[in-house]
Amino acid sequence: MEHKRIVVIGAGIVGCSIAYYLSKMGQRNITVIEQGPLLETGGSTSHAPGLVFQLSFSKILTTLASQTVETFKELSTDEQRSFYPVGSLEVARTPERLEDLKRKAGVASSWGIEAFLLSPQECAEKNSLICPDRICGGLYVPSDGIAKPLHAVDKMTRFSKECGVEFYGHTEVTDIEVTKGQVKAVYTSVGKFEADVIVCCAGFWGPRIGEMVGVTIPLQPMAHQYVFTNDLLELNGETEEAATPLIRDQDNSIYFRQVEKGLGIGSYQHEPFPVELSDITKYGETKEMPSVKPFTPKDFEKPWEDSIELIPALKQTGIKKGMNGIFSFTPDGMPLLGESQTVQGFWVAEAIWVTHSAGVAKQMAEWMMNGAPTVDLELCDINRFDTYACSPAYYKQRSIEEYEEVYSIHHPFMQRKVSRNMRVSPFYMRQQELKAYFNEKAGWEQPQWYEANYPLISTYEKMMVIRNGWAAEYWSPIIEAEHLHTRQHAALYDTTAAKKRLEIKGEGALQFLQKLTTGNIDIAVGQSIRTCMLHERGGIKDQITVIRKNISTFLIVCTGAVEASWIQKHVPHSDQVVFQDVTSGTCSLALIGPKAIGVMKSMVQRSDLGNTWIEGQAKTLFIENVSVLALRDSCGGMESWELITTSDQGLNLWDLLMEEGQPYQLIAGGDRALENLRIESFSLKSGKDFWSEHHPYEVDLHEMVDLTKPVFIGKEALLDRQRKDSETVLATLILDDPSVIVMGYEPVFYGETALGFVTSAGYSYSLGKGIVHTLLSQAVNEEMVLEVEYFGQRYKATMMTHSPAVV
Repeated sequence: MEHKRIVVIGAGIVGCSIAYYLSKMGQRNITVIEQGPLLETGGSTSHAPGLVFQLSFSKILTTLASQTVETFKELSTDEQRSFYPVGSLEVARTPERLEDLKRKAGVASSWGIEAFLLSPQECAEKNSLICPDRICGGLYVPSDGIAKPLHAVDKMTRFSKECGVEFYGHTEVTDIEVTKGQVKAVYTSVGKFEADVIVCCAGFWGPRIGEMVGVTIPLQPMAHQYVFTNDLLELNGETEEAATPLIRDQDNSIYFRQVEKGLGIGSYQHEPFPVELSDITKYGETKEMPSVKPFTPKDFEKPWEDSIELIPALKQTGIKKGMNGIFSFTPDGMPLLGESQTVQGFWVAEAIWVTHSAGVAKQMAEWMMNGAPTVDLELCDINRFDTYACSPAYYKQRSIEEYEEVYSIHHPFMQRKVSRNMRVSPFYMRQQELKAYFNEKAGWEQPQWYEANYPLISTYEKMMVIRNGWAAEYWSPIIEAEHLHTRQHAALYDTTAAKKRLEIKGEGALQFLQKLTTGNIDIAVGQSIRTCMLHERGGIKDQITVIRKNISTFLIVCTGAVEASWIQKHVPHSDQVVFQDVTSGTCSLALIGPKAIGVMKSMVQRSDLGNTWIEGQAKTLFIENVSVLALRDSCGGMESWELITTSDQGLNLWDLLMEEGQPYQLIAGGDRALENLRIESFSLKSGKDFWSEHHPYEVDLHEMVDLTKPVFIGKEALLDRQRKDSETVLATLILDDPSVIVMGYEPVFYGETALGFVTSAGYSYSLGKGIVHTLLSQAVNEEMVLEVEYFGQRYKATMMTHSPAVV
């Protein structure tokens, strides 16, 4: 990497931060191109209010924000501050919001952020502008503050120039040369720049740059209202630009910061203002910078009233200046990071707020230089979307919805409202007939439960637990009935959307997979193996299943689009290995339960079904006239089969199974029951219970590693990490109080020390208690008194050493 020519497009806070961190890591041959003037470029950085609220229900966003704060503090001097550590207050105007702040305070302990729940009066003591009579309480984070991104850009640019980085202002990118899938050069208004690596940090102009190389960058520019007030008498004695804590009133979708003797106020209350790229001017064409649209005062009337209610001092002043500033939104509210799957050397760092800017840059530099970032960025990966998300209509609609919901109280099972029915499995018609309650997963409509199973509640109600409050939202007791029925009889689950299915074939397929994975893939035809893929730092990229269909053809079942793109990226450029994503052309069903074998025996004419057909063995067979790849597996100690067929035969397979399964009381089950079966059986999920920051030996996956293999990606790094003390311990806990059910990400305490957090949460019906998987910072045992904090209350928990599903 050190000899490669890198061109960074965009000199805002993100582009300059990436050049800065690459320079600090010793990289040279870096050029930064900016279409506007350097420093105050006219993009979103130039007008950003600079509020840094680190804490989020997203672990990765919290981490990136914390790293940004550290960077900006390091760049600050007495003469030029890049960060004002004034702290922040999130206030609750409603009891519902106060409960959510209790949940957020718990997440703060999980993520390692110091935070305090305050009474209304205590909030007013932190920031005297607040009227305590108008709030129910608040959450105070002392390490939050106000970033001065232009000051940071100035410091970073100076350092980078000393390291040899060249900056070009007023230089517009006109085209990008790509040869055989590899970037070669950037053409600009001042000439051609040779490039081995291009990093697109163009902000809301990013989609235009992406078009030049044929890469969709799914973001939508949105205008957002922000005003500056006249001076307030209460701030008359202030000598600093900012000394009072930030305020966020999410119930009214507004936020506040001090700006010397006045306030800056931003509002999400107005109707979304999507902006088309064609309507954005170039720098110098208008009086205002390109990222600013004319202020619309009428849209700020209600936010102003709400602001006065919270901060009565505003009655005595007015608005000095307002703007509708443009910044980027994505379909899921997350940044777009990483190297494109389709164009080698084209990296993206887009849809990033100042809050996360320097943290993103630090991780991007690590990624580019060392092959992987130090924190898991899968949820931000540019390759996380399938082709359906490349539709401008899709990402515009979803981005608008993200804007509308940005300050809403978000339940983990909340449904998306727009751009639904993008993808449906062949079973969708039957699922509708069974009155399925759907949620969306990777564009697929995924049944959560079936209202047709409502009569089962009366059968199992004595074993079921009553849910209340947060845990009862987006929930149905039918989920419990489906779970219990599966344990006693059998259920059919649509797993089409659960994983990606990839076919790898060719003379070099085995050699390729041996290098790609930690296990020995040279298995017999018809066998399967669960193994891991590691990245270059030895962290787990994914836990996958590999099925050998014939001598030179393998089926890989992996977690999702990011993992599939990573596999495809490593496929050698030769005809020896052929990669094909067969997900959309196939479908899969999981047949689970003690009576599953009875269903299979009634449909498959094989005398060896229950004898020599062992767990982990896959066979291609016919169920009536449907060709099926059937993998014998287990789920929580029960018989299960994964049945894969082509999409055109999927509906026929469903109908045959449901008809033949009637004598065995076979039902259709939803995704929520299947997830609880997983948790109850101690089964860990890649991306949920562990991720790329962890290695196999610290998350109990050592059996999937064959160190006798001469080489596999990440082996040397893994051996190095194996020699060091593990920083992470996996533990499954049972909540002692049978009435308590948690949802995930709650902190786990030993005394007053937060040891870690919950990754997966469910309920064990065999024990009649809540069950959680956790990631902890130290080993625990059954004698230790642990506690899980849920909405501000702590509940005792005990470590489990074996699955309660098979007690």
